[in-house]
Amino acid sequence: MKAGVIRFPGSNCDEDAYNAVADILGQQAVFCWHKEHDLQGVDVVILPGGFSYGDYLRPGAIARFSPIMREVIAFAKRGGPVLGICNGFQIACEAGLLPGALLRNDGLRFVSAPVQLRVENIATRFTSQYHHGQVLTVPIAHGDGRFTADADVLERIEGEGQVVFRYVTSAGDPSAAANPNGAQRNIAGIVNAEGNVLGMMPHPERAMEHALGSTDGLPLFASLLESLLTVVAA
Repeated sequence: MKAGVIRFPGSNCDEDAYNAVADILGQQAVFCWHKEHDLQGVDVVILPGGFSYGDYLRPGAIARFSPIMREVIAFAKRGGPVLGICNGFQIACEAGLLPGALLRNDGLRFVSAPVQLRVENIATRFTSQYHHGQVLTVPIAHGDGRFTADADVLERIEGEGQVVFRYVTSAGDPSAAANPNGAQRNIAGIVNAEGNVLGMMPHPERAMEHALGSTDGLPLFASLLESLLTVVAA
């Protein structure tokens, strides 16, 4: 697997994403600068967390128009896997790769803490190594993570299995108390209708080693690797 980690001015989780792929999984990773038009033949694109362009206007609004995003959008439209984490999720929504929007946390505060997520769909290339209903511990760090969409979109993504992760208690209950940002229906991560673009506010790349408190992000990257190897074998 060769992963391309997109670097925008203000990215601050690009090194974490690179480390997850190169140092933990032992796969090839490259950085792709926002002004470039070359994805360097990558198999997967990662839009990392951070504050691209300082979150001016709103998170992801300016990054969506970066030159490299033309290539990312075309890559996604060809079926290439794209993983948008935190700010990357915001960028993916702004670029039309995913439905909905990420709005200011309902508490109007930046939240940085470990949270529990329930795996809602394991039939994706990002989640095949999880168990349905499995509760994960993954950190969040955002001020604009409140997933919002109109009623029709919510019904569609729920009905079509596009909700992949949901904020829950340690017992697996999607309660208001477990929702760190007010996201509708406790939604923490979704895939597009085609299943090749995943956006999530929590940071799986920061949950890859026991020293960091959790390895619950590792199966996500391993699932992605497995899906790519399966395509090559076919």
